[in-house]
Amino acid sequence: MIRHTVLFRWTADATEAQIEAALRRLSELPALIPEIRRYEFGRDLGFSDATWDMALVADFDTKADWETYVDHPAHRAAVAEGTQPITEELVRVQYEV
Repeated sequence: MIRHTVLFRWTADATEAQIEAALRRLSELPALIPEIRRYEFGRDLGFSDATWDMALVADFDTKADWETYVDHPAHRAAVAEGTQPITEELVRVQYEV
């Protein structure tokens, strides 16, 4: 199984409405992309200053399934119209579990 993990740091001017809209877009993806096996994300709880604003974790059976997700029009739109405009910094990692 492939685990895809992304950490987001929002821009200083990202509004709560923009963040909520981006999260709403992300929450729609599992219903639209059947290759997703597990999908969760959440905002940082603010316990420490040295953290990122949000984490996303998604599992896929194969690399091909992950590639389908990455290239899927719904995912591309969620990124282009949801997260990307308010993302200052981002890190990703894919690993086998």
